[in-house]
Amino acid sequence: MEARDIIKRPVITERSMQVVADKKYTFEVDVKANKTQVKDAIEEVFGVKVAKVNIANYKGKLKRMGRFAGYTNKRRKAIVTLTADSKEIEIFEL
Repeated sequence: MEARDIIKRPVITERSMQVVADKKYTFEVDVKANKTQVKDAIEEVFGVKVAKVNIANYKGKLKRMGRFAGYTNKRRKAIVTLTADSKEIEIFEL
């Protein structure tokens, strides 16, 4: 997989912005990507050093439109912790 295929988008929420001070950045990643692939992709794309990667999986929610029912897409979220000497990622700066 290509590095830009693994990282889909940054997650910008109140909680994810609070932990930016601790050098923790949240991204939505490909559902098939593992921690090592996420670490390599972040280091390649943003030019930083990654200390730790935590991953959370989310199931799709059941949605209904009248009598038709279906599920939304499942998601995978990665919380990436940078090393102390790494620079910040520019996307998250306000």
